[in-house]
Amino acid sequence: MKNPRVTPPATPAVPVLDEATTRDRVAHSILEHGPSTAAELAQRLGLTTAAVRRHLTALVERGEISSREQRVYGQRGRGRPSKVFYLTDQGHGEFYQAYDDLAIAAMTQLANTAGSTAVHSLAEQRVETLEAAYRELAEQYPDRPAVELLAEALSADGYAASIRPAMAGDQLCQHHCPVAAVAAEFPQLCEAETQLFSRLLDSHVQRLATIAHGDGVCTTHVPRMIVAGENPLHPPAADPKTPLPSSPTERSQP
Repeated sequence: MKNPRVTPPATPAVPVLDEATTRDRVAHSILEHGPSTAAELAQRLGLTTAAVRRHLTALVERGEISSREQRVYGQRGRGRPSKVFYLTDQGHGEFYQAYDDLAIAAMTQLANTAGSTAVHSLAEQRVETLEAAYRELAEQYPDRPAVELLAEALSADGYAASIRPAMAGDQLCQHHCPVAAVAAEFPQLCEAETQLFSRLLDSHVQRLATIAHGDGVCTTHVPRMIVAGENPLHPPAADPKTPLPSSPTERSQP
């Protein structure tokens, strides 16, 4: 009589990590902490850098995030600069649609019950976090230009800010606005932000464009200090009648 076939016990199923859930965690970490490198995301989420890069690639293909080179202040080390990943408008839309509707409803209720003064007060309170972040950077890096520190504080808050030179100053560009939908209904948010920029930079800044009003980028002109008598569009040139010294020795002589 043949021995009956013995069926081996079933191997316990190995839990499979939910790819979609992990991908959402990656996106949410970028939302919460601002533009981030793959290494930073891996450390925050307890994942390998290779796993994070796989999810980042999927998010880029879906149009929810994009990347740019990490801005480096001071001396840059060897090798290519790291990439930082940030949420696109589509990526932010995945998170913010419900929050926008709720925030607009709450702000509308506040305006109806307490008036525009209360809305303005709330807008001023909202930028206090940005001001605190800027002042912390200013204490750490007292020799760096104020507009650079402000751009860094904005980027850390999810605004993907950059600086580009312009006539008689700089343009502070915010490539994303987490509260654009709310600010479109309540411009006090943009006004409070502009007033903060002016105060922190000690300059009469001018808001040229806002995402809330349908522009692609929030752009603020930051004028540079003008020397009395100088044409702001044409810095003074050297006097052609003044001969240049021909050697370092001549430059040092009185």
